[in-house]
Amino acid sequence: MSLTLYLIAGLFLPLFPLSMLFNRVFGRLRQPWLRVLLLLVWPQIGVLLLTQVSEPVPGWLAGWALLSAAFYAYRAIALREVGLWLGFIATSAWALLWLGEVDPGRHHLLALGFSLPLVFTALLTGYLEQRLGAAHTALGGGMAIAAPRFAGLFVVAVLAAVATPLFPNFFSLMATLLSPASLSPLFALGLVLIWLLWTWSGIRLLQGIVVGSPGRSLQDLSMTVTWVYSAGFVALILIGVNLGGVLL
Repeated sequence: MSLTLYLIAGLFLPLFPLSMLFNRVFGRLRQPWLRVLLLLVWPQIGVLLLTQVSEPVPGWLAGWALLSAAFYAYRAIALREVGLWLGFIATSAWALLWLGEVDPGRHHLLALGFSLPLVFTALLTGYLEQRLGAAHTALGGGMAIAAPRFAGLFVVAVLAAVATPLFPNFFSLMATLLSPASLSPLFALGLVLIWLLWTWSGIRLLQGIVVGSPGRSLQDLSMTVTWVYSAGFVALILIGVNLGGVLL
């Protein structure tokens, strides 16, 4: 029975190749708020299923999860479509929820910490798709010149998505790193490598979207919207710091 639950949970805390279901569903969504809903709810279902199994996660399953997370972190480096990139980062992060001792309350907080920072990238990606028809580096970069307010917020959103310190997913990652299952040198090295791959892929994405000469014109965000997003980022950091106090 536990094996069946593990396999079903592997759809929501994505293990390769079961992870293809989430990425297919996420890739087909075009409404930003549907993406946000999926990012927040999908891993919570997986945590709910995982906590139904009383025994600890087997070592082979934790290894599978770590390899799945590393695989999607590596694949994200080559992606130039922001929506696909975001789906791969989410898949990589959620796979790490298999590591450590399974505790219902703690795991739901870990999942929320991994998901919340992705919301801002999903919303800004939707804005780019509505204005340009797609959010892809092939459309040309230069957003820092064409739409500086959007570019500034997009940079912060991507930095949040790749677990920059003080954002919630950074503390979720640190809590995972300090868990008993991750104290072995191999697991700890794997987690640090995954974090580096997230950062690498995020920087490459920013180079393609923000840096350079403008490929197309884009109506910039209004000052009101910019202040709303800025307040949201401040709130996200405060949530991250409080989450760190609970998890660490």
